[in-house]
This record gives sequence, C-alpha cells and structure tokens, in this order.
Amino acid sequence: MSGTRSPSRTEPATDPRRSWKLRAILWPFVTATVAINLFLLGLLWQAMELPVLAPVMALWLALPLGVPATWVATRWIGGLIDEGEKG
Repeated sequence: MSGTRSPSRTEPATDPRRSWKLRAILWPFVTATVAINLFLLGLLWQAMELPVLAPVMALWLALPLGVPATWVATRWIGGLIDEGEKG
C-alpha cells in the first residue's frame, strides 16, 4: 500500500421540498412527452398492420405512465442540480 487514502464520496443532501416542487412542475411536460411517444409508437404499429393508437387514447394512457417517467426525470434533473450546486 502506498499509504494514500481515497477521499470518501459524500452524497449531497437533497431538499425534499425541492423534489416535490420539481415533480409538480415537470409532470405536465413529461406526461405530454410520454403521450407524444405513445402516439408515434402507434404510428409505427400501423406499419406492422396492428391497430392504430388514437391521439386521445395516447393521452389517456400517458396519464398513469407519466408518474414513473416524472420520477425518473426528477431524479436525473435533481442530480444535475446537486452537481451544479456542488461545483
């Protein structure tokens, strides 16, 4: 051993209030993005001779799918915010 110690990584403290505010702000945008992607996926299905996914159906399906997508986006953006505040 060379006698050097590696610095321990400390996790930045995340503010839970900021997390909820960020989720509330991002949810409509992330849900709209999910709806657009579902509709485009429905257009691709049409090329494979599967039934077409209507835009309204894509919106309805995006409502529950937007919640986990918002959670992922919030974690990603929260990590970027923490990194920016640290450096």
